[in-house]
This record gives sequence, C-alpha cells and structure tokens, in this order.
Amino acid sequence: MSKTSPAAIEATIRRYFDACNAADYDALMACFTADAVHYFPPGLPDIPWRGADTIAHKWIWCVENLGSQWTIEKILCSSTTPEAVIEWTHWKRAQNTALRGDEWYVFDEATGRIEEIRAYYAAPADPTARICELVDFDYRGRGYHLSHE
Repeated sequence: MSKTSPAAIEATIRRYFDACNAADYDALMACFTADAVHYFPPGLPDIPWRGADTIAHKWIWCVENLGSQWTIEKILCSSTTPEAVIEWTHWKRAQNTALRGDEWYVFDEATGRIEEIRAYYAAPADPTARICELVDFDYRGRGYHLSHE
C-alpha cells in the first residue's frame, strides 16, 4: 500500500486525532512533516501554526487548558491526489462548548505525513453559543456525535 493511498491517508488522520486527544507529543510529531502549516479562520492568536513542533504544542495546550477532545464525523480521501477533507467536532469540555468544522489536508507523497491543514469553521465562533454549528442542521439525525464521549 502506498503511503498516500486513500486508506493510508485515512489511517494517518485517525492517528493524528488520537494523538491530539491523548496530548501525545511524539505521536503528533510523527503525523507531520517538520515544516507543516496549520491554517485557521480569523480570531485565534498566533495563526497560522508553522512547524510540527508548534502544532503539537498548541494542541497539547488545548487539551490541558480547555479540556479539548475531538471527534471525526466524516472523512473523504482523494483517489488521485494526496489530499483529504474531513468534518470534525472540537469539544472544549472546560468551557462546556463545542465547535464544528471542516479541514482540508495535504500530504507529503514521499513520507505520507501531513504537510498542510486548512481549517474552516461551520459557524463563527460565537462566544454566547454553547455549541457553534450550522443552524437547523440535523446533527442527531445524521449520526453526529452529540458529546465528546
């Protein structure tokens, strides 16, 4: 199996989310190229995150300070390029809030590691909303996670 086959790409994304949830620095580092970049919509400090070390430390900070946990809702992997798109939920348990969004992934063909992530939020990060998500979308009916567990 190629390092960037759809199955390998999905496995890397799932390892990445497991590493995020475990706040596992070494496992996070193993998912990225050294010069990886994680882009975000406006509103967060110090973005984009540049470099595997920065990305790993930022997600560990989120777990330790926000009680962050992430669930994957959907994954689509390209059959022609080393790319994928996913839909996720970021559970911020310390704040009793959640944010839903999508990410576009680009993988290094030689190593199969993530070299770029572009994050898109489902809705603006409204500080008054307990869960930032699409208005009137049937998350329950479509089988989405309704909690971090």
